[in-house]
Amino acid sequence: MNAIITLVIILVVVIAWSVGIYNKLVTFKNRLKNAFAQIDVQLKRRYDLIPNLVETAKSYMEHERETLEAVIQARNQAQQAEQKAADQPDDPEAMQNLMGAEQALTGSLGKLFALSENYPDLKANQNMMQLSEELSSTENKVAFARQAFNDAVMNYNTYREKFPNVMFAGVFGFSPAQQFKIESPEEREAPKVSF
Repeated sequence: MNAIITLVIILVVVIAWSVGIYNKLVTFKNRLKNAFAQIDVQLKRRYDLIPNLVETAKSYMEHERETLEAVIQARNQAQQAEQKAADQPDDPEAMQNLMGAEQALTGSLGKLFALSENYPDLKANQNMMQLSEELSSTENKVAFARQAFNDAVMNYNTYREKFPNVMFAGVFGFSPAQQFKIESPEEREAPKVSF
């Protein structure tokens, strides 16, 4: 009888311990999703500003149509990748796609701003100056939100990889999450905006 009671107690302790690990994994995963939601807000703001920026530049940069179209195309691709990542912020593939799309968008915006230096009237345009300032501010907010997300991913992955949690994480369906990193050194800076 004592052996059965001991076995039941051990079983209850193991189940309670497993439930505790599961609940902590859920907590860290939800923090990760919330942190990505903050990036999501800023990226949507960025995506909304870009068409206005291109529209303002279009009247001045008629000969740069290819660059303007590249910016809009990169923006659309980044927006699609962002929507997929927002649905599954813990999916490494979705994050990889978003990072690549964001890198392409930042590169095309950099090219747009570099070409705009050749158009003094565009640089003096009040609307362009305001949009550029808002875009710079949004870029900074994206950077801060990305830092918070990466911290949440690190906390989640660290907890998930600790022993004995790692034994339960796979069973419970908690896979490693991907940080939102910028790969190339020149992409680590916000686009230079000087109007």
